[in-house]
Amino acid sequence: MRTIPVATALVAALLTPVAGCAQAGGDNSAPAAGSDSATAPSGSTGREVVLTKSGGFVGLMDTLTVRPDGRWTKVDRSDNRRTGQLTAADLDRLRQLTADPRLTAEATATGPATTCADAFTYRLTVGPTTTGYVDCPPEATPPPATAAVVELLTRATE
Repeated sequence: MRTIPVATALVAALLTPVAGCAQAGGDNSAPAAGSDSATAPSGSTGREVVLTKSGGFVGLMDTLTVRPDGRWTKVDRSDNRRTGQLTAADLDRLRQLTADPRLTAEATATGPATTCADAFTYRLTVGPTTTGYVDCPPEATPPPATAAVVELLTRATE
């Protein structure tokens, strides 16, 4: 999969609430719920996370968009939409995972071509960083930081 390199500093700013947002209260936003988190440095802006899962036998094409406040929307190829809100714990974990410098390194690495038929392809975009992999266990191990984000978002939005 072709990837786009970006600076590590941009990934570190990912999904971190804008300073002062934690005082907004009453709107189910994750910054208010997770404002005591040591993993969310103040003063940074948040980033959207987009996960696309495609392929498989039936030609799946699901796009999951997670906003910086943890609200998410999942759209399938028939334009069916589901929405939800990440828990404060899942949002904190997402912030940690997407600030991991390995994610940027994985975005700049090129993976081997796959010969798997009907495999799922995951494409993860975090702000300007795009990474991904083809889920083909016999051929290659998925990049660990990217796979951790995929696993978290898959579990949290089912």
